[in-house]
Amino acid sequence: MGKGKIKTLTWDVVDHLETDEDQVLYLEAVLEGVRELGDPERAADGLVDIARARGLLDELEAAVRRCKEEQARRKEAVSTT
Repeated sequence: MGKGKIKTLTWDVVDHLETDEDQVLYLEAVLEGVRELGDPERAADGLVDIARARGLLDELEAAVRRCKEEQARRKEAVSTT
């Protein structure tokens, strides 16, 4: 028998977060993983996945950008006083 090619498919969790319940269960699982592994970046990744599933990623990115800009302004204000 000859070697065959393995076909792989792209899988994205966002495609499976269709309902509020799906998203809550996913976030609960993510947070459980955060507690077990001590990796807070997983929580942020989970929230981004949910934002993507809800079509809110652009809004989330804008909010993060505003927060970073505000942090920079505050830091600059503190350093100039």
